[in-house]
Amino acid sequence: MTDLTRMTATDLAGLVASGETSAVEVTRAHLDRIAAVDDRVHAFLHVDTEGALAAARAVDERRAAGEQLGPLAGVPVAVKDVLTTKGVPTTVGSKILEGWRPPYDATIVQRLQAAGTVMLGKTNMDEFAMGSSTEYSAYGPTHNPWDTDRIPGGSGGGSAAALAAYEAPLAIGSDTGGSIRQPGAVTGTVGAKPTYGGTSRYGLVAFSSSLDTPGPCARTVLDAALLHQVIGGHDPRDSTSIPQPVPDVVAAAKLGATGDLTGVKLGIVKEFTGEGAEPGVMAAFRESVDTLAKLGAEIVEVSCPHFRYALPAYYLIAPSECSSNLARFDGVRFGLRVGDDGNRSLEEVMSLTREAGFGAEVKRRIMVGTYALSSGYYDAYYGQAQKVRTLITRDFTTAFEQVDALISPTTPFVAFPIGARTADPYQMYLADLFTIPTNLYGGPGISVPCGLSEGLPVGLQVMAPTMADDRMYRVAAALESVVGTFTPPAL
Repeated sequence: MTDLTRMTATDLAGLVASGETSAVEVTRAHLDRIAAVDDRVHAFLHVDTEGALAAARAVDERRAAGEQLGPLAGVPVAVKDVLTTKGVPTTVGSKILEGWRPPYDATIVQRLQAAGTVMLGKTNMDEFAMGSSTEYSAYGPTHNPWDTDRIPGGSGGGSAAALAAYEAPLAIGSDTGGSIRQPGAVTGTVGAKPTYGGTSRYGLVAFSSSLDTPGPCARTVLDAALLHQVIGGHDPRDSTSIPQPVPDVVAAAKLGATGDLTGVKLGIVKEFTGEGAEPGVMAAFRESVDTLAKLGAEIVEVSCPHFRYALPAYYLIAPSECSSNLARFDGVRFGLRVGDDGNRSLEEVMSLTREAGFGAEVKRRIMVGTYALSSGYYDAYYGQAQKVRTLITRDFTTAFEQVDALISPTTPFVAFPIGARTADPYQMYLADLFTIPTNLYGGPGISVPCGLSEGLPVGLQVMAPTMADDRMYRVAAALESVVGTFTPPAL
């Protein structure tokens, strides 16, 4: 019998729609897979067995009644624990929200439900999405299915690892500085960051409001595009939501899968091809560039001189916004409450709650952000960083006057051993060196597997203009048509 957990989301949806298998059978197969391997991967923080089977039965009942099902109906999905789910624990990887069961669903969760997908559970992540390795989760690290002694990327390592371990065919992540794309790169999966405002942030627990972008994770480009189509589009409950439809990303992925890039002009980012990346990563990237050229793409070098300042600018802007957003976790309104014995002031309870509830990396970023926003330093730090952001946006604008899309390695190095970078925050931050500029600009970016280095996956990043998400899917699918998908060693 065919192993349902090894199939694409597209194929699974087809089997359910035709009645060749049931949504319940598909869901049970994935729940069994989670039970078999997640003790070694730790991709999930919560598995909603009863809810998943109930959702699957509802899909089967609709099909039996003759209803027309959507393109992903009956397909299981894992959801990063940064999105609120009604009645299901939402922790954001933090002790400060341990046990919190939200009274409402995020817009993206609602859209997943409306499309008939089946939520398996919530995936592990760096606390409040602050990290590049999923080692900063308050509930322990997630392990890379390619080598369980290595990290799966971050902050959405749980979602990427669930895909690579065949625990789920689809997953949802969020990308603030690379948290969808970088885990995709190091786990050999596909991770797409949509245009900022192209997917709703309503119900997304905020880290950095001007950067946070929920998006799709999958094992194939077409599956990612289908998921993008389901979750994308305008949401009046999100003030930053773009009031126009998502480009036809599914058609673009199908076009790319034909392997024809004739007429497409791609720019290699000059600043991302020098020092900084491991030789094996650059070798896989250059080989992929040659492949794209053979498929008909015109390849040129493009200079984006201010990209080199993206990392320091990001680590002023994001912590500043985090300092503001995380002020709501005060031990009063929801979540953890420490020291409320009737003998302490409200200020003491707040202090004790935050001391116990926030991890070291979250505290570090809150302090950096609070300092950058403080009187006398605002203009020197936060204000200057925003000026750099403007220059980076201009670099993108100039580049897209010359080319249709930009390409680069997704991350400078392959998955590193657990514990190798936690003592040096700067070395950890370098994991997002190539992904951060896209967040500061607000455009879309996708990571697609492009090769191996030292037996570990390497990702190629495609960056496109704002609201031209379809372009990145076409290029990524074209590369995938030659390179194929990646299978980790058996767990």
